[in-house]
Amino acid sequence: MEAKAVGKSIRISPQKARLVADVIRGMNVDKAITALRYMPKKGAGIIQKVVESAVANATQDDQMDVDSLYVKKIFIDGGPSLKRIRPRAMGRATRIIKRTSHITVVLDEK
Repeated sequence: MEAKAVGKSIRISPQKARLVADVIRGMNVDKAITALRYMPKKGAGIIQKVVESAVANATQDDQMDVDSLYVKKIFIDGGPSLKRIRPRAMGRATRIIKRTSHITVVLDEK
């Protein structure tokens, strides 16, 4: 039995979020949440919310034991990008791409 949570269009680049996701992949849920709580990265707080949402989804069924949950899969996909313009010298402009991410967490029992 698996529990899943998805965070869509979250305002962090996928490259930065994957650095945090690689750390907690395969960990027990309680260890993962503790590691995310004390990690000094922006993505840690965002991914912690998605993991806690997956834990809440697992407890809804009353068939899964929260103490035996672990992070089976966590993957970060690119979401829609916000395109912005920045003025440059001599009347030119350059594009700034503000990237977003879709974060998916799948939990399972050991």
